[in-house]
Amino acid sequence: MISDIGYTLNSLAHLVLLLLLLTVRKPGVAKHLLVLATAATFVWSSSLITFLFGPIALTGLLSADILKQLAWLLFLAACIQTSFKSFSDVIKRPATLIILAPAVAALLAPYLLAVNPAWSFLALIVLSLEVLVLLEVVYRQAGREQWAFKPLIIYLGATNLFEFVTYANATMVNQVEIGYIAARGYIYFLLMPLLVISIRRIQNWGIDIFISRDVVLHSSLLLVAGGYLFVMAIVGYAINYLGGNWGATVQIILVVMSFALLATVFLSTAFRTKIKIFITKHFFANQFDYRVEWVKLTQWLTRTGGSTSDVYHTGLTGMLNAIQYESGELYKMTNDGFEQVAKEQPSADAGNESNKGDEGNKENNFAILHALAQYSGNNGWIIDTDAYQVKPFDYDGLKLDRNSLKHYGYQLFVPFTKDGGLWGFAVLASGDKEKRNLNWELKDYLTAVSEQVGTYVQHYEAAQVVAENAQFAAFNRMSAFVLHDLKNVLAQVDLILANAQQHKHNPEFIEDTFETLEHTKARMEKMLKQLTDKKAVEEGVNDDFLLSEIADDVVTKRCGGLAPIPTVHVLSESSVVVDKDKVANVLYHLISNAQQATDDSGSVDVVVTTDNHNNAQLVMIEDTGIGMDKTFIEERLFKPFDTTKGNAGMGIGAYDAKTYIESIGGKLVVQSEPGKGSCFTLHFPLG
Repeated sequence: MISDIGYTLNSLAHLVLLLLLLTVRKPGVAKHLLVLATAATFVWSSSLITFLFGPIALTGLLSADILKQLAWLLFLAACIQTSFKSFSDVIKRPATLIILAPAVAALLAPYLLAVNPAWSFLALIVLSLEVLVLLEVVYRQAGREQWAFKPLIIYLGATNLFEFVTYANATMVNQVEIGYIAARGYIYFLLMPLLVISIRRIQNWGIDIFISRDVVLHSSLLLVAGGYLFVMAIVGYAINYLGGNWGATVQIILVVMSFALLATVFLSTAFRTKIKIFITKHFFANQFDYRVEWVKLTQWLTRTGGSTSDVYHTGLTGMLNAIQYESGELYKMTNDGFEQVAKEQPSADAGNESNKGDEGNKENNFAILHALAQYSGNNGWIIDTDAYQVKPFDYDGLKLDRNSLKHYGYQLFVPFTKDGGLWGFAVLASGDKEKRNLNWELKDYLTAVSEQVGTYVQHYEAAQVVAENAQFAAFNRMSAFVLHDLKNVLAQVDLILANAQQHKHNPEFIEDTFETLEHTKARMEKMLKQLTDKKAVEEGVNDDFLLSEIADDVVTKRCGGLAPIPTVHVLSESSVVVDKDKVANVLYHLISNAQQATDDSGSVDVVVTTDNHNNAQLVMIEDTGIGMDKTFIEERLFKPFDTTKGNAGMGIGAYDAKTYIESIGGKLVVQSEPGKGSCFTLHFPLG
């Protein structure tokens, strides 16, 4: 009978699920009640197989249906609340007793009250509706886990909706239609994968169903084989049916050739490998939870110290932790080969000869590493040396001494790439931990891990290069300022020498000369300190000064030899906290530039005043020189090393002035117009 096939398939499917559930060692109420419901469904389905137990009476059919519904109602009663600790907690709950009461009454009524079977039809309708209501409650209470519960809801919802239709129809015609009974086995069997999916998804049940990937592979291959032979049989039958007397011969030839072709395909290692990878990728959860492992690896890499060796060691141990291995070495490619930059080895293995080795072993290991690096550098492959000893043909073109590999202490070779080339590589060994087979999934995982670790190490190296370049840039910048000041000091010495012949017998000139030389010596000592002492760049001699006094000193001692002679005007003034020498240099640069841009008949005025509104002390350097246009001010004036003086200037005077004034919280404002002069206004903050 066709119904027997459906119930047989359903019984076998639920028996397999039951056995899988019994292999789960974790205790839990959900697991126990799910086992009970699955066992009840198995018994119910088996009892309807007529060729085993014979035809079943109507009373037995109804009792079996009620028992099955009772088991699933008990399971759903436990799903409504997740805090149950034991089976008794579920039974003692008043809500559970109310849920089970209709099923118990329907089961006992035919025997205690001798009611008509039609009342059992109504009872089963009620039980189906009760299951549907409970499913709605469970789904609503699932909250964020609705995605996990959805397959279970669909499975029980569809089967109980079918039960409802079956017994609603039976109530109307006063008998159960044979078509509904025959279809039930197939419906339960076809919907059962939804139950398995939901069991896999719901974490709080503590159930982790495991199915061997090899079993699925072999089952799939048998299914493919059966389908293939079935198709060939149909083709042969069609030829036999249409071909007359010669059809049987052709059919025999096709069957024999099909078996030969099938055997050829199934003996192909490549074909079986592709099928296995396809099944593993599409029907099994990944061996590694990439999201969790990625976070763990990222957190591990952030624990590194400040030195380069710490970074290399952290990267290596991060890879080892990712696959639960114990020993490893990290190498970096160099111009003359490669060098070891990190090593991790348990202390218990420190004296292991296979890892430590004598000179001969070291030479063999070097030869192995050289061959692996050259091979992987060409194709970027991760290499399993254990697999190479068994199947060297999997690594076409790789030539290793298999005797030397017996003494080689590492299993996995993982390359790190950079700009399309080999940056370095890591070799890993399991130690006392379980070895992993280098299948497609481990390759993908190690590729992702090596990409992250390689990026982490290479970014650190790049950051070190940037930091070194920044230090050189800072030194070069400081040297430029020192050289600029040195040029100004040289100008003072030239001024002394230019006036020496004329005033060398003047005692006042001699006194001024010594004072200038003393100042020059102090300036040169400070510049030398800046070049030799890093801290000197950051330190400043800050104190309260009157800007007018600094301006007078600059004009008198440093700018008096060039026309037009500047004039200092003090309108209002308060002392400011500044580095006197630095401010003097800033004023000298700006005043000297104003003198050079102004004819001898023009004027240069230094005005000191106070801006009470902005709480700032102002120094305005005004000239009647050639002036500047807006484009020059915006694009060139404060650009370092851009000068209009040719070889006579360095182009950092204005830049230095702006940089310093902004470093103390002030600002430099420029107003100028071609042919009408310029005004540089320095804003020094007060208080």
